Amino acid sequence: MQRKLTITVDETVYDGLYRVVGPRRISQFIEDLVRPHVVEEDLSAAYSRMAADEEREAEARDWSDGLLGDVADEAR
Repeated sequence: MQRKLTITVDETVYDGLYRVVGPRRISQFIEDLVRPHVVEEDLSAAYSRMAADEEREAEARDWSDGLLGDVADEAR
């Protein structure tokens, strides 16, 4: 469910939002910025979404495999 919220911002801030973000995208832009600070996300759901991202997982695997070579060269 969505709720309507009226906020007041400086005219230059509004003009910048209108110019950069677009007239019909300001609400979503502000929600995307604010959400992580006010809504607790279910961590297991977030981890599941991350694991489902095959490109991200391949990059992470390449990165961690690269670290293995660094550790093998360290003196013990």
